[in-house]
Amino acid sequence: MNPQRLFVASCIALLATAMSFAIRGDIMGELELAFGLDKVQLGWISGAAFWGFGLSILFGGTLCDLLGMGRLLKLAAVGHIAGVLLTVFATDFTMLFAATVVIGIANGFVEAGINPLIATLYRQDKTARLVKLHAWFPGGIVVGGVLAFAFTQLGLGWQAKMLLMLVPSAVYAAMFFAQRFPDSERKAAGVSTAAMYGELKRPLFLVVFACMWLTAATELGPGQWVSNIFNEVMHSTLQAGVLLLVWINGIMYALRQFGGGLAHRLSPVTLIAVTAPIAALGLWLFGRADTPVLAFAAAALLAVGTAFWWPTMLGLTSERFPRGGALALAVVGAAGAFSTAVAGPVMGWINNTYGAANVLPLWAVLPVAIALIFGIVHWVDRARGGYRIERVDA
Repeated sequence: MNPQRLFVASCIALLATAMSFAIRGDIMGELELAFGLDKVQLGWISGAAFWGFGLSILFGGTLCDLLGMGRLLKLAAVGHIAGVLLTVFATDFTMLFAATVVIGIANGFVEAGINPLIATLYRQDKTARLVKLHAWFPGGIVVGGVLAFAFTQLGLGWQAKMLLMLVPSAVYAAMFFAQRFPDSERKAAGVSTAAMYGELKRPLFLVVFACMWLTAATELGPGQWVSNIFNEVMHSTLQAGVLLLVWINGIMYALRQFGGGLAHRLSPVTLIAVTAPIAALGLWLFGRADTPVLAFAAAALLAVGTAFWWPTMLGLTSERFPRGGALALAVVGAAGAFSTAVAGPVMGWINNTYGAANVLPLWAVLPVAIALIFGIVHWVDRARGGYRIERVDA
C-alpha cells in the first residue's frame, strides 16, 4: 500500500468530478439551445448529476465496507467514462438527464470512497487532510473552466468539452489499479454495525446533517448559475461568465490548499460560523453588481466565505462521529448532494419569477441561518469545555 499514491489518485479522481461540474456549467447555454430547454428543465439538468451524486454517496457508504474502497473507486472511473460518452451521443432531454445522472453516480462513488480512505490513512490529521484533498474540487473547476473557455474561443462545441473529462478519469483509474487499500477506520477498530448506525441518532449528528443541506446549497448551488447570470446581466458577447467561475474556484483552491490548518486553530464549528456572514455578503452584493469589477469582487467574498465548508463538514463528521465510519460520511455527503440537486430547479424558478439579478441576493438567507446555527453549536461546545475530537478506540 502506497499512501501518497492513494492520496494523489484521490485528488485526480476529485479533479475529474469537479471538471464535470465546470464543463456542465459552461455548456448550459449551449444545451438550452441544442435541446430546446426552458429554464426549469435547465435547472433539472444542472441538478441531475447531484441526484445521482447523492444516491451513490448514500449507497456508497455501505458499499465501501462491503466491496472495499478500491472496487468502489474503479467503478467510479467506469461511470465517468460511460457518462461522458452517453452525454455526447444524447438526442433528447430524457437521454441527457440520464447521462448526467450516470456521471453523478460516478461522482458519488468517488466521494464515498475517497473521504473514508483519507480519514483512515491520516487518522491524526483528518480535517486538514480532507481540506487539502478537497482543494482539488475547486482546482478541477478552474482546470475545466479554463479549458472550456479556450474551447469556446476556438469554436469547439459542447461535445468536445465533455470529452475532456476522459483524460483525468483514465489517469486515476490507472493509479488506483493494483493498489492495496486499507480497511476503513470503523471496520479496522471492530466497531459493530449497530454502533455505526447508532451514531446517526445523536442530536449533534442530526444538526450537522441538517446544516449540510444549507452549506452545500450555498456553496455549490450558485456555482451552477453564476456564469449564466453574469452573461445575461453583463451582456457578455465573449460568454466570459465561466471566467467568473474560474475566479471563485481559484480562490477556494488556494485557501483549501494552504489554509487547511485554520480548521484546527479555530475548530471546524467556529470556522464555519465566522465565514458564513462573508458568504451572505458576497451573495447579496453579486445581485447589486452592475459592472464586471463589482461582480468579481462580490464573487471573491462568496469564495472566501464558502471555501472551507464541504471538507470541514466532512472533517467535523469524522472527528465527532468516528464510529459512524464511511456511513456517517456518506449520509452527510449525500445531504449536500441532494441539497444542491434541489437548489438547481429552485434557483431556476427564482430566475423565472424574479429575474437573474435577484437569484443570489435571495439565496443569502441560507448563510445567515448557517451563522446562527453554528454560533449556537460553538457556545454549547464552549460551555462543555471546548471542541473535542472523539477517538474510535475510546
